[in-house]
Amino acid sequence: MTTYIARSLIALTAVSLACGMVNAAQVSTPLPSVPIAAVAIVVNDAAPLRAGPRDSAQSQTQLWRGEVVEVRAERSDYLQVWDHGRERGGFVRARDLRRLALNVADAPELLTIVRFLRDTWGSESLGIGYAAAWVQAAPRDAVNGESGVEVLDALGTFADRLARRASAGAPGSKAAEAALSAHLDVAARYGVRFASYERETRMQICYDGEAFRRVLAMAASAEQRARAALALTRIECIDPALAAGERIKRDLWSAEVLDRADLQGVAAVQRNRLAMRQAGVWSSLAFQRARRGEASDAKSAALRALSALAVVERSELSDDDQRLYSEAAIRVGASRWAVLGEAVGPDSIGPGLANSSRPTIATAPGEQGQTCVLLLDSKQDQRNPLARRCTYGLVWMGSASVNREGNAAALAVQPLESWRELWVFRKHSGNWSIDVLPPTSGGPELGYIEFAGWVPGGTQMLVARESRVEGRQRRSFDVMALETLAAERQSPDPLQLGAFQRWQDAQWKRDSVSLR
Repeated sequence: MTTYIARSLIALTAVSLACGMVNAAQVSTPLPSVPIAAVAIVVNDAAPLRAGPRDSAQSQTQLWRGEVVEVRAERSDYLQVWDHGRERGGFVRARDLRRLALNVADAPELLTIVRFLRDTWGSESLGIGYAAAWVQAAPRDAVNGESGVEVLDALGTFADRLARRASAGAPGSKAAEAALSAHLDVAARYGVRFASYERETRMQICYDGEAFRRVLAMAASAEQRARAALALTRIECIDPALAAGERIKRDLWSAEVLDRADLQGVAAVQRNRLAMRQAGVWSSLAFQRARRGEASDAKSAALRALSALAVVERSELSDDDQRLYSEAAIRVGASRWAVLGEAVGPDSIGPGLANSSRPTIATAPGEQGQTCVLLLDSKQDQRNPLARRCTYGLVWMGSASVNREGNAAALAVQPLESWRELWVFRKHSGNWSIDVLPPTSGGPELGYIEFAGWVPGGTQMLVARESRVEGRQRRSFDVMALETLAAERQSPDPLQLGAFQRWQDAQWKRDSVSLR
């Protein structure tokens, strides 16, 4: 662990090497050119580095919390310092700095400060600096022991929280935006690495998780392992450009990491979060495996997702966790058909009942990577179907349903792991058409829409839908007119709709997660 900290937190930065906090070649040995007592850490944001020891002196630059400087002299209430990162000297008010005497005797005090900063929002860059200072001051057995795990856990928490702050959107003012950018820069100087991805028209900043990986490799507590597992498996931090083969490897790794966390050894809040994350990861695996034609493995993954969602204790969910629970349920709902029926891929030919007078849904290969959905009856075969539409998504044949009147049918098609559409087949003046109903008009982001029952008469159908668009979640149950595919009646509670009480499909009622 000492070598890891030396290389990834300090030895990669010119500031730390020059100030003698840790030498990568001689771990825990300061550089002889700079005494340890000459090191100071910046504790206030936007601290001016002035040309002289007075307020009227020109400000050459600003220093930010967590930066390390070398102290060379004292002048009144100013300290004369040298900034090795910028290769510039100057004067800083003493109140903006705190000297670090990095001796073994000072390690307990530094650890106390790390513990305090860990729970202080906005102090992440300062916390990273103090974590590095503790590593220099602490003896080797402490660094590799329980206290070392605690500092690694805190370090990962600082970095992950800083990334979340950066991803949350505009801080509210130019000064706050400048401070946040500076904090990211300070963390990067210590070797903390971040990745950025474009998601939903905004940038997602993610910590690479190296400290948390170290926590999992050491004798950590159940709570520490749970925090590490949750931070390492954030779904929004998966590279959207990953190829299908790499994505399934990433999901399998995430599932393994989550399985290593002890659900029974943590508080209910953490247990719920682990279960919700497991539900999301296994639902993604169900989709990925179904795409590869691994029906048995896809079914197993979908069952794991449903089981994980069932573990969640809803009475213990906070307001923020309610949102996470809804997101996990939407992901599970999108892939739930993997439990009930095999998906048809581009190289498969689905069933058709050519001797039936009622319309039947079948599939056939289309262009490369496509599956074509066909509507057949006793007179119209695959060469001359009633209707035909092709897709690159998964066609869940087990979801196919035809109404009693034989003038409408419904089918679930899933183009993305967290987005499932409903294809509606309708007969107009003797001709058939296929319409695609998305979960919402926005997206695709996160959502599913599913058939919930046929209303006798052949003019209405029941659907349920859940979605999240631009951070807003919505769940509704609709009585839909087949002629226009518009919702005639709609409610967030199906019990408020008489049609749902009388005509909801039994299989849908039994298996849908929308009724959770």
